[in-house]
Amino acid sequence: MAQEGAVKTDYIPIADDFSGYPLDNFCLPLHYVDKVESVLIPHGLIMDRTERVARNIFSDLLETPSGPPVPLVVLCVLKGGYQFFSDLMEFIKKCNRGSHSNSVQMSIDFIRLKSYSNDKSAGPVQVVGSDDLSSLKGKNVLVVEDIVDTGRTMERLLGLLNEHKPKQIKVASLLVKRTSRSSGYRPDYIGFEVPDKFVVGYALDYNEYYRDLHHICVINELGKTTYAQ
Repeated sequence: MAQEGAVKTDYIPIADDFSGYPLDNFCLPLHYVDKVESVLIPHGLIMDRTERVARNIFSDLLETPSGPPVPLVVLCVLKGGYQFFSDLMEFIKKCNRGSHSNSVQMSIDFIRLKSYSNDKSAGPVQVVGSDDLSSLKGKNVLVVEDIVDTGRTMERLLGLLNEHKPKQIKVASLLVKRTSRSSGYRPDYIGFEVPDKFVVGYALDYNEYYRDLHHICVINELGKTTYAQ
């Protein structure tokens, strides 16, 4: 039973003063053991939370006023979003298979953005690649992202996508960073709200390193120095 006066959130907040879990409680590749401070979010917790987000998305997709649900295009933001996208899609497909009332036809597409060099924003967002986005017209679109930092990158992407007149666009982000630099943008679906630290692992990178790390960790200064461009 929920405690009286408890505030319900649609994400899991990680406090600013949470230092993370000790590294020796987890299995990490030896080449990263001395290059991260701590494990911020263990892989098992990521998976459980991702399943819950998938259920929420699927439930919302079935809330159609009349007729069958509108086809859904799931748009993965590469490269950092690929692991969250892959696991989220598996859970949504599981919901699709298990539903006895309705189902949602889905297709996938990919887009790649570039806004970071080292641990700093590199300024203007570059759209590196995508298929013909005119196919989004009249469809529901779910954008899957790894992390929303200031929110400006996502706002620019949404502006680009809206030019192609989809029926609606929703965004699912595994992480949202709690930062004073935020534009105020919030995704429709959030896994975790994290402190203003540079996090890596579970496909989130630092100059293309750490994508092979199972958990989400906080990079340390040695890691930044070792893998700086």
